[in-house]
Amino acid sequence: MSTASAQEVQLLVRSGWNLIAVQSCEEDRVLSLLERVGQSVDRKCVRWSLTAGLQAENATTPQMTGGGSLDEGLRAIEAYEGPAIFAILDAHRLLDDLHSTRRLRDLLPNLSARRQVLVLIGPILHLPLELQRDCAMVDLPLPGEGELLSLFERMAEKRETGGTPELLQLAVRSALGLTASEATRVFRKACARSKGLNEAAVVEIVREKRQALGRTAALTFHEAEAGLAEVGGLGELKVWLRERRRAFGVEARQFGLPTPRGLLLLGVQGCGKSLCAKAVAREWHFPLLRLDLAATFSSQTQSPEQAIREAVEIAESLAPAVLWIDEIEKGFSVSKSDPTSSRVFGAFLTWLAEKESPVFVVATANDVVALPPELLRRGRFDELFFVDLPTQREREEILAIHLTRRGRDPLQFRIPELAANAERLSGAELEQVVISALYSAFAESRELSESDLENAIHETVPLYDTYEERIKELRDWGIGRTRPASIDAKIVELFAPN
Repeated sequence: MSTASAQEVQLLVRSGWNLIAVQSCEEDRVLSLLERVGQSVDRKCVRWSLTAGLQAENATTPQMTGGGSLDEGLRAIEAYEGPAIFAILDAHRLLDDLHSTRRLRDLLPNLSARRQVLVLIGPILHLPLELQRDCAMVDLPLPGEGELLSLFERMAEKRETGGTPELLQLAVRSALGLTASEATRVFRKACARSKGLNEAAVVEIVREKRQALGRTAALTFHEAEAGLAEVGGLGELKVWLRERRRAFGVEARQFGLPTPRGLLLLGVQGCGKSLCAKAVAREWHFPLLRLDLAATFSSQTQSPEQAIREAVEIAESLAPAVLWIDEIEKGFSVSKSDPTSSRVFGAFLTWLAEKESPVFVVATANDVVALPPELLRRGRFDELFFVDLPTQREREEILAIHLTRRGRDPLQFRIPELAANAERLSGAELEQVVISALYSAFAESRELSESDLENAIHETVPLYDTYEERIKELRDWGIGRTRPASIDAKIVELFAPN
């Protein structure tokens, strides 16, 4: 049970709010919360649904009145005597009826004297304009560590699963991001399959969680394979990130530091922006979540509001975590053509600016023209970095990394000469140079040679040659607006004013 949410609803009831909206897809959990609040304020919790009508919690004989429509339900509530908290289920499907809205407004002034409260329950609630000033909004977050620990302890004791306290804590951490009902099913299944609470059960919980998160259109769970040491170049960016590595703990708060918010990486395509986002999660040992904004606005299974809300809830429940938004400008281009999506994106930008949870957002962008000014202002991100084509030293580092990764000793090749010949190649293109050279050597059943690498460099058509004007425009835009991710004599010239 979310203690903070229960206390908030209880405070609203005691403060005289007659209409409360609780946004959550966990209906049973909300009803349990309202039952707890009802006991604390001496009011009966009475649920209402289209099919069952009014039905008091723990009642042996349900009243079964007021079903069929919200208007009929409100008539039954009007006739109900005695203090009560009325839980209106599936309210998100019912609030567009004019008769119901009018009856609800007529009913509100009389509820205080009768010590009655109406609670609207739904995953996403868009209140009619007439009700917005009279309704208190409450979001029920996903269960945190304390709530899941209590839940798992009760199940472990009841089912006699065994396991140490350390394993129980691991199971809790592995289940963060799930709803209470999902976590319950996953825990039971994992313990049943593994014959108790053991390391195999924890692995099973992680696997099941990934499947559950896959049902959220906007979010995917990633394993970060490489750390910052395996990212070539970007020295200034690496220094900035390492300075903030310890800034998520209590010690940093006591020192007076705010929690790092995130960064926006702008620049040339294929130069390591996304790789760096993934490397941050590995370096800091944070879970890595990828938010796909374009998929959010085009999902056929979820509304954009619900998808974004679930994504934010999951990210905050897993915090500290890295939330990676790749090519964020594509999400903006989708939202511009749809007023609803534009409103959702505005809400998401508000979350970026006001979030208090340690969710470090790393956004990448290739096209600054599509980015609105409100995204670039300070407060959404801690810093804006420009990622350009790699310098000579960085090209040497990138070639060495990819050769080492594929079992070759970089010292056996004239890396400086190869890097000099690959002056206009991006990091991604340099990786493909190594792969292409390996293919050539493998096809002739021999070991990789320097000439293979030279030929691959010569045959590669740089993206820079194809989009030279656009890249120059991008560089011009970055002057004075962003911080360079690398420092080099040639790069400094690019950022120096004419």
